[in-house]
Amino acid sequence: MARWRVLAACDNDPAVANTYRANHPKTKFVSGDISDDATIDDLAMKVGGEHVDLMIICAPCQPFSSQNRVRAEDRRKQLIVRALAAVERLEPTAIFFENVPGLASAAYRSILDAVKARLSQLGYALSEPMVRDAADYGVPQRRRRCIMFAAKSQAAVNAFVSRDVRVPPRTVKHAIGNLPPLLSGEADACDILHRARVHQPIAIERLMNIPCDGGSRSSLPLRLELKCHVGRKSSFSDVYGRMAWSGPAPTLTTGCTDITRGRFAHPTQHRAITLREAARLQSFPDKYIFTGNVSEIATQIGNAVPPEMVRAFSPAFRAALKAAASA
Repeated sequence: MARWRVLAACDNDPAVANTYRANHPKTKFVSGDISDDATIDDLAMKVGGEHVDLMIICAPCQPFSSQNRVRAEDRRKQLIVRALAAVERLEPTAIFFENVPGLASAAYRSILDAVKARLSQLGYALSEPMVRDAADYGVPQRRRRCIMFAAKSQAAVNAFVSRDVRVPPRTVKHAIGNLPPLLSGEADACDILHRARVHQPIAIERLMNIPCDGGSRSSLPLRLELKCHVGRKSSFSDVYGRMAWSGPAPTLTTGCTDITRGRFAHPTQHRAITLREAARLQSFPDKYIFTGNVSEIATQIGNAVPPEMVRAFSPAFRAALKAAASA
């Protein structure tokens, strides 16, 4: 974020660690589970006794996703609670939590109550969960997220909540409309991430029969329908769907370059979007370096918090810190 100095960062995914280090070589990075004592010790050592103004916690989102079918068995849902051990150790002035909107549902109230109770023991006030759409904060994508803000004074929490500055949405065309066109399997010689998937002839024929600019598989003739979808046009309707030029993209996932995983077909070209297009729709600048194989990069892009969304919250962070200093 502009004019913010990152003291340290942490993630337990090796591919994410490599990507972060490639883009921020001067920032200290810890590879490990934020809930483990050894990781917290390493993080504290790298912070080196400096005061932490703001800590951002983004626990794995899959446990709280509407697409998760094994919630009761997923221990990762407790990670957001266990991560508070790092808060206890580093004592930041404020904490920003980000996750999928499912975290705000009644199904996870017990987890939120546990977070609130532990933060209260540590001297923090916590906002109610707020569901916000990244499209309202400069991101060319509909991406609803649950956010919460904690600080050592209620005045700071109130300052953050009240400073909700939104901007006009950006469109798919604004984000990717100037990229070179590609056919299935083609690649841009100047951009390693702008490479189209190789689609089977039947997939290309299906796309050719789906209207450009927002069309869906409901337009397919019977002979081209997927066998598993015959007679079920309303189910999984986004599969093989095209994005529309004039609005934000749908929510990107880790399968965002696969037309069988959602509305991830290019608005007019007969192919899925490329990694470059996905990165732009997540508001990553072209200069941002992604490391790893195609699958790892797609996962990094699909799981990322859009940089522009976080940037848009910067004035609210500053307002909260100012209020905290005056409390």
